[in-house]
Amino acid sequence: MAGATPQQPARKPLLALTGATGFIGQHLLKELPKRGYRLRVLLRRPTMLPQGCASAVIGDLAKPYNMAEALADVDAVIHSAGLASTMSGLPEDDYRLFNTEATVGFARAAERARVKRFIFLSSIRAQSGPTCEGVLTEDREPQPTDAYGRSKLEAERGLAETGLDWAALRLTLVYGPGAQGNIARLIKLARSPYPLPLAGLKAKHSLLALDNLVEAVDRVLAAPAPLKRPFIVADLKPLTVGEIVAALRQGMGRRAGLFYVPRPMLKAALRAAGQAAGCEPLFGSLVADPSALKRLDWAPPVATQQGLAALTQHSMR
Repeated sequence: MAGATPQQPARKPLLALTGATGFIGQHLLKELPKRGYRLRVLLRRPTMLPQGCASAVIGDLAKPYNMAEALADVDAVIHSAGLASTMSGLPEDDYRLFNTEATVGFARAAERARVKRFIFLSSIRAQSGPTCEGVLTEDREPQPTDAYGRSKLEAERGLAETGLDWAALRLTLVYGPGAQGNIARLIKLARSPYPLPLAGLKAKHSLLALDNLVEAVDRVLAAPAPLKRPFIVADLKPLTVGEIVAALRQGMGRRAGLFYVPRPMLKAALRAAGQAAGCEPLFGSLVADPSALKRLDWAPPVATQQGLAALTQHSMR
């Protein structure tokens, strides 16, 4: 029509991201711009960023500065910074300061800046210990068993006391390139040239592929209704430790190489070798149900066994 003004392209949502130098944060930083988001990375100190990402230096999140400017015009926050569960041995006060108090203080700054949604990367450990009877859902009473889990749960409760629209993503064990902790130990085990006595272990474990986490963040960002709740985030199919090792070895082009040893005998052998500490997940399950997230149209693109195989293929390049 003559004289019509051409429509302006829709403004891409602006996200503020913390923890961008960490294992999960680096992946979000790389993948979210591909989905149409602009990113502003909030940093403790100046650092190099990928082209197209803005930054704002806010210092230590426990004592931030410049927050009003850093959060100006931000549509949503993704808060992935904090002390990790792998940092064992730290005083409980440290977890409370960095994972609880800093998170709640940051959320209140976001509320003052009129941020529309605050996404907190929590942990399944806010809900249970390293193993749990039955299937975990958000309706079960949280029972964290360590300082890390308690600090995450208290942060979630602090968010609930703000006026923000918030979502806490209770992540199960995340795997992908650069993963540390239990995933790194499982990869090391899978690389062993020897057959392994894992065929008799029946305990199942929920894992989470990095790409499935990105999809979850995208779905939560896009959800139209107020959320104000936690969401379990886990791949759809839990696996035994033997199945995990078999998938990792498949990515190396190897057979599973597993054999059966009765559980009592395996436990006795681990005790005799001084390896019993930290082996609780071998014998107890941790299965988490992401049905609430699926109701937001979350459809994880990566199947767990294929994702694990791809992980070791990546590590061999």
